[in-house]
Amino acid sequence: MQNKVKIIECPRDAMQGIVEYIPVDVKIKYINELLKVGFDTIDFGSFVSHKAIPQLRDTEQVLDGLDLGGKSSKLLAIVANKRGAEKACGFNEIDYLGFPLSVSEEFQKRNTNKSISEALLEVKEMQNLSLKNNKQLVVYLSMSFGNPYQEYYHSDIVAELVSKLNAIGVDIISLSDTIGVSNKENIAIIFSTLISEFNHIEFGAHFHTKADESQEKLEAAFVQGCRRFDTTIMGYGGCPMAKDVLVGNMPTEHLITFLHKKGLKTYIDESVVQNIVKNMLLYF
Repeated sequence: MQNKVKIIECPRDAMQGIVEYIPVDVKIKYINELLKVGFDTIDFGSFVSHKAIPQLRDTEQVLDGLDLGGKSSKLLAIVANKRGAEKACGFNEIDYLGFPLSVSEEFQKRNTNKSISEALLEVKEMQNLSLKNNKQLVVYLSMSFGNPYQEYYHSDIVAELVSKLNAIGVDIISLSDTIGVSNKENIAIIFSTLISEFNHIEFGAHFHTKADESQEKLEAAFVQGCRRFDTTIMGYGGCPMAKDVLVGNMPTEHLITFLHKKGLKTYIDESVVQNIVKNMLLYF
């Protein structure tokens, strides 16, 4: 089994829930520092309604200020509909489009103003757009480990949606905790089931977590074959669409610690990460 782990750094997720506006030049400076690290991918911005996520209304300006020369990291932008996908496809610098699908009808409506069935139709259109424009679609399957809206939840629902995405041709799916309810048991069950049944799909883990639970969550996913992890430095962020109290993202430093314990190379410049941590007050 492949041991190289892809680290997807998510400054977009780190920033989107911060109410006070972060100036464009600060965002550019921060993401340019992240570009020096050598992350596989940087989830840097979004093409969604400015009313929905006002913090990210300047994504195009941020993209224009990024120093991509000689950098290995790919760029990912979140989109919520076909219109946003069309806009993102107009930028050669962007490699991936990320779309938030959900096992929860309530959350799907909150996040994209669509039902799950309507969102799947849009996923098909976005998949076609991505292929035509030399992009790759990443679907974030939110509420994969639990549903807070008193709707029926079972891991079979997750598998059913994955099957529908597979039929559309989506080959990168990130299983998202969203509200911090995952645990080592349900993580192991879901990743084991999906990776064995859909072994051609690249499954990622987008965990929101408390600090003392991060290592066991990483272990549960890793043991079952997950090699793609979304993180943010110092665990900044959370999903403002989900609930009032945000549960932070998986800290990048915790993943680095985990990989060290496994005796694995991180393939990133950890000294740059340490420097960013020391200077975080300059950005947030």
